[in-house]
Amino acid sequence: MVSSGSHKCLLIVIQRRISMKQVTLKLAVLSALSAISMQSYATGFVNLPTTGFPVSGGTSAYTLCNTTGNFGSGITTKPTPSANNTCAVFPSSEIAAPETGFSFVASASRPVVMNNIYTGNTNKTVGTVTEYVWRRQTGSTYECIYGAKVVNNSTDYNTIASGNQYFEVNGIARGGFAGLPVDVAYSTIPVVSDPVYRIGRAYTSVQHRSSSYAAQPLTGLGSYPSINGLNSYPGTASPTQQLADIHPNWVEFTTDVNFLDDDGSSVAASGMVYVKTTCSSAAPSTSEHDEAIRLRQTFQELSGDGITDNPFIEVKVRGFVPPGGSITPAHTDPY
Repeated sequence: MVSSGSHKCLLIVIQRRISMKQVTLKLAVLSALSAISMQSYATGFVNLPTTGFPVSGGTSAYTLCNTTGNFGSGITTKPTPSANNTCAVFPSSEIAAPETGFSFVASASRPVVMNNIYTGNTNKTVGTVTEYVWRRQTGSTYECIYGAKVVNNSTDYNTIASGNQYFEVNGIARGGFAGLPVDVAYSTIPVVSDPVYRIGRAYTSVQHRSSSYAAQPLTGLGSYPSINGLNSYPGTASPTQQLADIHPNWVEFTTDVNFLDDDGSSVAASGMVYVKTTCSSAAPSTSEHDEAIRLRQTFQELSGDGITDNPFIEVKVRGFVPPGGSITPAHTDPY
């Protein structure tokens, strides 16, 4: 015969085992929910397919990144590991690789030299582009990350208008990626820098003023201008002036960088912008092009004085390209 005390002990053991199973089940559920949450807000590189992205009304070459601040017309909120972090990465420093497994292989500092009708057809250095390349080898395959940042200075580029006008970078494009897979990201290093609002497998930089503009420009333009929008102020671009076709050779980062901004959100430095693709073991210095990087002023607003026009301008900058990469279309002045 089993005593009543033994019954009680057996009951306690069974209850404890049931309780432990319930705790284990709850922890498993919480872990799964946590994983789902982390995936929903995942940071890191985003793939840019040559087929574009499905959006309302059709297809866009662009994916959205930091959507705070209305594309630079307002005050933006910088990305953190837990918020506003689509396309964002968080390396420890500017020279640090934005993804594990990659090693630093090259860097360069490039002057941003403008020469067009606004400068009186003379050279004016309006900023600096700093480039980095990191590489990873997996068996016989090589991948490279091409990183760049823009810092504008206080040079008055416009000899036609009175006062001081400073070059504003609303778009950063880099070429040489035709036939290659492309993943993209950005980081807000240095600390005082502007985030990236969208990134596209596109050549054309599309204007985005404060209201009535498409966040993800549709395809269907039928050509590849360097800039699309309304080259006068005030006014709103037509639907056709807000289009940008997919271009497999180019990646365009939309930002808002200016030494003195009309809307008061002046940030002279861009964040680091990154393009990850396949490459080779060759030194990056063996594959450079004088027009690899294009910086665009898209007349998002008036000049910093709040009076003078901020017309369409493209400035070409020398840069690294993947081995065998070509740079077309060619640059033309002023855009």
